[in-house]
Amino acid sequence: MGSYEEKRARLIDELVQEGILRDPEVIRAMCAVPREEFTPEELRESAYFDSPLPSKGGQTISAPHMVAMMCQHLRLSPGQKVLEVGAGTGYHAAVCAEIIAPAALPEDQRGHVYAVELVSPLIDFARANLSRCGYTGRVTIIEGDGTLGLPAEAPYDRILVTAAAPIIPPPLKMQLKDGGRMVIPVGEAYSIQELLVVERAGNVFRETAHGGCVFVPLLGQYGWNPGRA
Repeated sequence: MGSYEEKRARLIDELVQEGILRDPEVIRAMCAVPREEFTPEELRESAYFDSPLPSKGGQTISAPHMVAMMCQHLRLSPGQKVLEVGAGTGYHAAVCAEIIAPAALPEDQRGHVYAVELVSPLIDFARANLSRCGYTGRVTIIEGDGTLGLPAEAPYDRILVTAAAPIIPPPLKMQLKDGGRMVIPVGEAYSIQELLVVERAGNVFRETAHGGCVFVPLLGQYGWNPGRA
């Protein structure tokens, strides 16, 4: 069967060979973060299958190839401030933190990930996972409606949305720094969505599409509310 480390290395090598995983820093980050530690205990043996896995509160942990693709589209670099909408289990935030706030960098030069989560069962789970793996000082989990962003820490160099939105939430666009990038899946709930990259230049927002994807619905005021058709 092999150890988790061997399974992780094998999966990452497969993603590289398939041409999905290309950025050296994303490769390094995904090698460093133990996905099994962010997976429910009963599913740890499946942690290095390249597929989404069920998590707490009816949510999922994204497939490794999608984490790789989203991180590469974000164009992360050390020192950036990142907003993640949908903290989930904390895995994606940890991968981002490995790039923007590597442990080898002095603390005053590190970036930070602010991850907003609305689903209560995930909040303590994500915090515990991040703490156990040494990311507490680099990732902050906030309970709240991520479609409203996190104005207290805005603006952000990068915004990552890990659930499918019916529209790009206007507050997120406004909290994106001039020159910043957002990666967000947009489309119908429980269907094929489009992975969009949004780039801000002043008050102009340029959107480019990067293929189909399937995410759980984004919840919140600008997400798939119970009252939204």
